[in-house]
Amino acid sequence: MLKMKVSCERCSARLGLSDHAYICSFECTFCPTCVEELNQVCPNCQGNLVLRPFRRTSPTEVAKTGFKAKLEKILP
Repeated sequence: MLKMKVSCERCSARLGLSDHAYICSFECTFCPTCVEELNQVCPNCQGNLVLRPFRRTSPTEVAKTGFKAKLEKILP
């Protein structure tokens, strides 16, 4: 699973799950401003920095309509 880091590794800007952020193949994470200054090249591994996928919720959050909720609807 992709680790969604919460801050830019260069300037420490906060990065939310649905914010624009850029990553390399080693998951180094940078904000859009730093990526422009770095010319889309990771300073750690010299790899390409590409747009990180968005995530609406954290995978550790409990689903509101999980298995238990569905089972409670079916069983009296």
